[in-house]
Amino acid sequence: MLLKFQKHLAENLPFLKEKKLLLALSGGLDSMVLAHLLKESGCTFTMAHCNFQLRGNESDGDEKFIIDFASQNKIQLFVTRFDTESFATDNKLSIQVAARQLRYIWFYQLLEENKLDYILTAHHLDDNLETFLINLTRGTGLDGLTGIPAQNNRIVRPLLNFSREEIRNFAVENKIEWREDSSNASDKYLRNKLRHDIIPILKSLNPSFLDSFQDTLNNLQQAKSLAEDASVLVYKQVVSEKENQKHFNISELKRLANYKAYLYEWLKPFGFRAWEDIYELTEAQSGKIILSENYRLLKDREYLILEPIKEKDSGIYEIIGNEIKTPIPLKISETDQIIKASDTHRIYVDKETLKFPLHIRKWREGDYFCPTGIDGKKKVSKYFKDEKMSLSEKENTWLLISDNKIVWIIGKRSDRRFYVSNTTQQILKIEILK
Repeated sequence: MLLKFQKHLAENLPFLKEKKLLLALSGGLDSMVLAHLLKESGCTFTMAHCNFQLRGNESDGDEKFIIDFASQNKIQLFVTRFDTESFATDNKLSIQVAARQLRYIWFYQLLEENKLDYILTAHHLDDNLETFLINLTRGTGLDGLTGIPAQNNRIVRPLLNFSREEIRNFAVENKIEWREDSSNASDKYLRNKLRHDIIPILKSLNPSFLDSFQDTLNNLQQAKSLAEDASVLVYKQVVSEKENQKHFNISELKRLANYKAYLYEWLKPFGFRAWEDIYELTEAQSGKIILSENYRLLKDREYLILEPIKEKDSGIYEIIGNEIKTPIPLKISETDQIIKASDTHRIYVDKETLKFPLHIRKWREGDYFCPTGIDGKKKVSKYFKDEKMSLSEKENTWLLISDNKIVWIIGKRSDRRFYVSNTTQQILKIEILK
């Protein structure tokens, strides 16, 4: 196994050569074998052990065993203790998830503090099979069927090509000591039940089952790679990006043979879970919204619009002096000349019609103004509807206010009550700063 391991490092993980490695060492069979393999292969590595304090004296015994091993082999060791149960309770997590979060946060801290390059864990082929079956029983997509990655960011798993049987045989042959975790014998957890009851049956049906499983994983990983390439190409045809928004063209989307698969791939990184609701959004009325923790997906006529959820800003901002930068940058200056510009970034008003100080705020129900170019007044909500503005555009529109009257729907339409006339003595130019 040592020669196979060294060949695996050279061919598949050559970037580990001469790097400073951090081995996550539990004291169990797999991590102790990996420590031996790294040592025999001349790798430079440090070890880290987490005592989660979940098994009383047994956990403390693991810690002492590892401290003795590090001392005997003159390998640097970091040890920490976690109050895992309290952390899980406080953060409403399962014990397994809590332990995972605690250890990886600490591992990454060790990388930064000690200028180390990679974290090594001792996950192996049987672990990969168990993860595959867990995801299969719970329902999953391609991601859940492609197994544990050999490398994920700065986490590397050098034993993924080795079976538990290979690892155990190597440990016995080389008289490598390890600690048994009593919790591995319990069928309380799904992983253990699969390990003890289901996988032995699969292996009995096919003596080469693990090899077949590895081939299947390789095929699934290639299929996933093809799907990701297709997703990137189609994305450019369907999605346009505007500032912090993504606009999904519904008509282009529905031309795809399986647009649901593409939506899943594109929206998955944003934390959405209600997939059936998202798929139905293409046929929903404008204004319907699906939320994840930090994002929202809005149906707006011909588009689905993805954007971050912002805190609603209901504040009123007073313009002091001739300029304001927040929430929108405006500048006020006197002028004696009106430039007939076609853009909507500036307006000209009669200074005498204004009452200072001026304010900026978001629109409210019941707001109205007297638009230039038409008689009478108009509700701002009706103006938004006539302009076919999306919910997002409405929420991001600001009003310039004088004495509770709308001077300007900023960047869109001004109010004729403040318009420059033949009797105007002083002209003010109000413009949006770029």
